[in-house]
Amino acid sequence: MSNTDKIIRLKTVLARTGLSRSTMYRKIAEGTFPPQVKISVHGAGWRESAVNRWIDDPVAYRHEGAPL
Repeated sequence: MSNTDKIIRLKTVLARTGLSRSTMYRKIAEGTFPPQVKISVHGAGWRESAVNRWIDDPVAYRHEGAPL
């Protein structure tokens, strides 16, 4: 796993993106923000590389498999 592909948690994602929690989850449902990755039974996080791609170009970001 490379440094840019580590898993980051919710607080870090919110701080780096400037999104509110509800906006981030709405964007996940729309396919315009990277989805969570399950890391344990009760834990989840985001791939840092996916969050960085969103930060680089949030308007053009579409998650693969998301509805158009």
